[in-house]
Amino acid sequence: MLCLCVMELAAQVREEKGRKVRSLRREGLIPAELYGHGLENKHLAVRVREFGKVFKEAGKNTLLTLSLEGEKRPVLIHEVQRDYISNDIAHVDFYQVSMKEEIKAKIPLEFLGESPAVKGQGGVLNKAITEIEVQALPDHLPHRLSVSLDALTELNASFYVKDLVVPKGVKILVEPETVLVTVTPPRVEEVEVTAPVDLSAIKVEDEEKKVKRVADKESAEE
Repeated sequence: MLCLCVMELAAQVREEKGRKVRSLRREGLIPAELYGHGLENKHLAVRVREFGKVFKEAGKNTLLTLSLEGEKRPVLIHEVQRDYISNDIAHVDFYQVSMKEEIKAKIPLEFLGESPAVKGQGGVLNKAITEIEVQALPDHLPHRLSVSLDALTELNASFYVKDLVVPKGVKILVEPETVLVTVTPPRVEEVEVTAPVDLSAIKVEDEEKKVKRVADKESAEE
């Protein structure tokens, strides 16, 4: 099977299963599974350090070559499980693809530049989506898709799916009018306005009370 993948990762077949996989981790290996359409699942192990380097560069949407028992297999990193305490990688699933069949994958969005509406007008940048699903042949999958924030020159301006520059052979599986990012006006804190106090009314009321108090006193003395 021809593979045009640039990155390569060595893997080995493992016999350890269940609790026995702990011994693999002590040896600096990560338990893994390899599966694909029409392929019998294989229990594998990969080196922690080597996998870390490849995963950092490839992510889950870049094709790589898995070297296994003298064969070169085109695969995607389908799932990575981490230990909930240490956050170390605990298990990896590889998906072997056919270079002649289109597949679906979620591609991360890369937000580039700076919005003039944010810089000059104090707008707030709101990212509605950070990844987008596409369909393409495995070797046509883009590593990421770029969103130009420079285009957001006014408040309430948005960047849509239809504005993305998509490589040839890649089909976007999201509605063209879907908003990816927008610039909203800056928040204005509401200030509670208290009605001014009419001091003249208070003064008049105080005078009336004074007159009444004097009159009551005089009546009492009589």
